[in-house]
Amino acid sequence: MNAEKPTLSWLSDPRVFEVNRQEAHSDHRFYTNVEEALQDREMTLKQSLNGRWNFCFAQNPKQRPRDFYREDYNCAGWGTIEVPGHIQLQGWDKCQYINTMYPWDGHSELRPPEVSEAYNPVGSYVKEFELKPELKNQQVYLSFQGVETAFYVWVNGSFIGYSEDSSTPAEFDITQFLHDNTNRVAVEVYKRSSASWIEDQDFWRFSGIFREVYLYTVPKAHVHDLGITTDLASGYTAATLNVRMRLQLEGAGSVFADLILQDDRGRTIAALMNTACGEDMNLSLPVKEPRLWSAENPYLYRLLIHLYGQDGKTLEAVLQKVGFREFRMIDQIMCLNGKRIVFKGVNRHEFDCRRGRAISKEDMLWDIRFLKRNNINAVRTSHYPNQSEWYRLCDEYGIYLIDETNLESHGSWQKMGKVDPDWVVPGDREDWLDAVLDRAKSMLERDKNHPSVLIWSCGNESFGGLDIFKMSQYFRETDPTRLVHYEGIFRDRRYNGTSDMESRMYAKPREIEDYLQTDPEKPFISCEYMHAMGNSCGGMHLYTELEEKYPKYQGGFIWDYIDQAILTKDDSGREKMAYGGDFDDRATDYAFCTNGIVYPQREPSPKVQEVKFLYQNLKLLPDEKGVLIKNQNLFVSTDEYYLEYSLLRNGEAIFSATMDCPMPAGAEQYFALRLPELRQSGEYALNCSLRHRTANLWTEQGYEQAFGMYVWTVAGMEPEQTQSLPLTVVHGDVNIGVHGKDFSVLFSLQEGGIVSLRKHGEEFITRPLDRFTGAPRPTMTEVTATRSAARSGTPPAHARDIATQKCRRNQAT
Repeated sequence: MNAEKPTLSWLSDPRVFEVNRQEAHSDHRFYTNVEEALQDREMTLKQSLNGRWNFCFAQNPKQRPRDFYREDYNCAGWGTIEVPGHIQLQGWDKCQYINTMYPWDGHSELRPPEVSEAYNPVGSYVKEFELKPELKNQQVYLSFQGVETAFYVWVNGSFIGYSEDSSTPAEFDITQFLHDNTNRVAVEVYKRSSASWIEDQDFWRFSGIFREVYLYTVPKAHVHDLGITTDLASGYTAATLNVRMRLQLEGAGSVFADLILQDDRGRTIAALMNTACGEDMNLSLPVKEPRLWSAENPYLYRLLIHLYGQDGKTLEAVLQKVGFREFRMIDQIMCLNGKRIVFKGVNRHEFDCRRGRAISKEDMLWDIRFLKRNNINAVRTSHYPNQSEWYRLCDEYGIYLIDETNLESHGSWQKMGKVDPDWVVPGDREDWLDAVLDRAKSMLERDKNHPSVLIWSCGNESFGGLDIFKMSQYFRETDPTRLVHYEGIFRDRRYNGTSDMESRMYAKPREIEDYLQTDPEKPFISCEYMHAMGNSCGGMHLYTELEEKYPKYQGGFIWDYIDQAILTKDDSGREKMAYGGDFDDRATDYAFCTNGIVYPQREPSPKVQEVKFLYQNLKLLPDEKGVLIKNQNLFVSTDEYYLEYSLLRNGEAIFSATMDCPMPAGAEQYFALRLPELRQSGEYALNCSLRHRTANLWTEQGYEQAFGMYVWTVAGMEPEQTQSLPLTVVHGDVNIGVHGKDFSVLFSLQEGGIVSLRKHGEEFITRPLDRFTGAPRPTMTEVTATRSAARSGTPPAHARDIATQKCRRNQAT
């Protein structure tokens, strides 16, 4: 779409989601020489615009500086803002957390695609720059990797374009508008637009330029778009690498290409040399005995694409990492490289307690190492495409991805837990179809070359309908090498073919078994389960036990990865974590943003121990004499591990040793252990661990990857001198007291639980624990305060939080 004059009417028109935006393309890197390409470093043809920008905030469009984009506009008196970053985390507007409701509920009476005129915060950004030498006198593009939720762009006073979709790139050709010296880019970002109706995810409602911004140029001969697929022959002993290129050849004359496939040592595996180039090319390379990619062994080849002129001079070099793998249904079961896969996954929001969704590469590295160290093999990018760097890391470290389209319209069909799709979007609405298809295309075209992406997801909790079904058909027709996921068909069975798998949220184990016992056509995954809020994950084994019992149960994704709490300061200047409602944000869902297995400052919670144990591919089942090891890896042996075992008596180690335990993938074997003869009574525990022989990308030498324990009691041998300590039990009318040396416990018959636990004079429990939240129940004083406050319309925080948690837990179950 082209337009010369921008208009605010685009904000409330779902048919206008881009103006002058470049067509979506792959995220490959490109260079001007082969040496740079082989180093796989940051592109020299790129110029970052990250950093401090001049910034002006307005509550609504009427209050914004309308002509700020002009070259002669003086930004004196403006503030500054860091890009990338959220407006709300840098001193403007307010933070708001909300789950299913639309954030304007109760403030503005709207129906899609309407947008409030009274409250629609506008951020006006201005940045001045000079082109670096490599970009001068070249074709130059301006790339925004993520802007929430809609924005207009000007360069040197001229309107450039408009874009929606917060989580995929928006790029514009700005060549004809550039000056030789100082240039000015102006961006007007709107928090609300028609896109807000389909970006109703369970997260903090931020806005602004929250991912990187940069300029880039391209050589005269340029691989504009690159598509790679790997066809594996039966038996996986041979493969064909298919390379599709769309070239930009303006004024380049005769151009030739070399395709060179290298292994991790730089040795050439296959090559296609001196191929004459056209604008659209489809090339193939046969490969013998390919090493296959999987999360267990994420082996990547290097594909070097070398474009050069008739004179032999290099015009462009592209380095693309390639993973040979096949993912498809075999007999109604999802299989990777011919073997049934089980997803041991989490749902992951991009989040940092200081920067919100503007996370750094360091955050991503911490996350992916954490996943690998804790036996998590899969991530659902809930509920939007992530930064490109995340996909590169998942390729390299080995993580399976469900790549999810930036689509959620929860508030349009689910109200207070009830399904009411009277005005659901996108539904069957033709005026929303192009917008949702554009989101699918933007994600697929960017991420299509990443072997870590196994499944395309049509979005999250947007009910059903024709539009989403057509999105699924787009995925299948454009990329038949992957499967398609959508949970919403459970709510709307009119288009059951939208999803290739049955995918449900928070189904109970019995409900899953009921489905699996009907010999269904589709396998089952729990796209969200466990709901890791508070003291949770205790019943997780009921789900993981289904994996071996039913081949069509293929795992699940815990909700969710990290607590979305924001680091703030109290009145005394001390740092504290804040959640929904702490910013006077209404409507809000309060503490429901804190349901991760990782604390917001990236510290593992105790729940991780259970997750790591139940997700381990290497099962250790000790007994009194040895250990049965089950290697449930699909592709790798236990050669990289050694077995460490220790014997404890009454909690104290009395013996330890190590040994080798070589086993191929899929095998199980019992190993007798060299243990001392037991000569004393007591409680014995045999601990067995599989530990890494050497360090790797994500862990150190000796790290414990898998664990098992067996505990038993030995009696009738040499007696141990023990001294029994007397207990006194006091039976009262309301309380039962148990008193011993240095401790006492009170059990309340009225409250149905422990109301007091004291040890060494210190009180540890003061009232019964709430069975939903694990937190102490409110006291009568707090209950009275709650009732009084409720009459005044302002319930205190503890009542809000507990009520919210109970309500949400009831909805989930």
